[in-house]
Amino acid sequence: MQETVLQVEGLTVARDQHIAVDQVSFSVLAGTNVAIVGPNGAGKSTLIQAILGILPRQSGQVDILGYPLSPKGNLPKGIRDAIAYLPQNFGFDRRIPMIVEEVVGLGWQTLGQQWPWSGRQARQEAVHQALAKVEALHLQNQRVGDLSGGETKRVLLAYCLVQPRRLLILDEAPAGLDARGEAEFYQLLYQLKQDQGWAILQVSHDLNRVQRQCDHVLCLNRTLLCAGIPDVALSRESLSAAYGPEFARYHHSHSLS
Repeated sequence: MQETVLQVEGLTVARDQHIAVDQVSFSVLAGTNVAIVGPNGAGKSTLIQAILGILPRQSGQVDILGYPLSPKGNLPKGIRDAIAYLPQNFGFDRRIPMIVEEVVGLGWQTLGQQWPWSGRQARQEAVHQALAKVEALHLQNQRVGDLSGGETKRVLLAYCLVQPRRLLILDEAPAGLDARGEAEFYQLLYQLKQDQGWAILQVSHDLNRVQRQCDHVLCLNRTLLCAGIPDVALSRESLSAAYGPEFARYHHSHSLS
């Protein structure tokens, strides 16, 4: 039986005195890739930020690995460390003279008995293994400011991998990549889900990719309008409820069949 990594019950979140997310409930199981889809302004990013404790919630419950998120957004440190988050835009000053190895190393912590080394050697080994998993070890000595968009995304995934994680949350993380870079990014995610057993919760606008690569889909437009496997959640009826009938007709005639 698959473990429930994330459980959301009756989550309601307000922004600017308006309800942005209303009574949303769902769960994410270990080893599954779950997509949140919906039109602009549907509350997708708000939902993600409330789950992470970045935004306060008006009501509802969020449990991660069996531990409740406190009203102030707090979790036990070991549980918080099991979550990785990649936002849509990762802003940093490209003039900062940091190399890839140093950036990935920022995610490393002493992990008890997991590493038989100590201090600097343990950190270096963890960084190298993380970079190797995302096929970016050759970038270790490059300046972060010189990386392409696709290379930057790989380095950020290595940052997530440098210590054990259970839940990866993505808010349109492939944004800014070209078609090849986006395809490589999603292939990498698939491999990490298979190899690491990650649970993935992602916001996406690419319904065709969601249909091909995700296990479960949540259609959101302030409330949860539908949820299920892609063939159900991305049916014409479901998309019509979330986006409107014109969008559903266009999308199915051009993309889904």
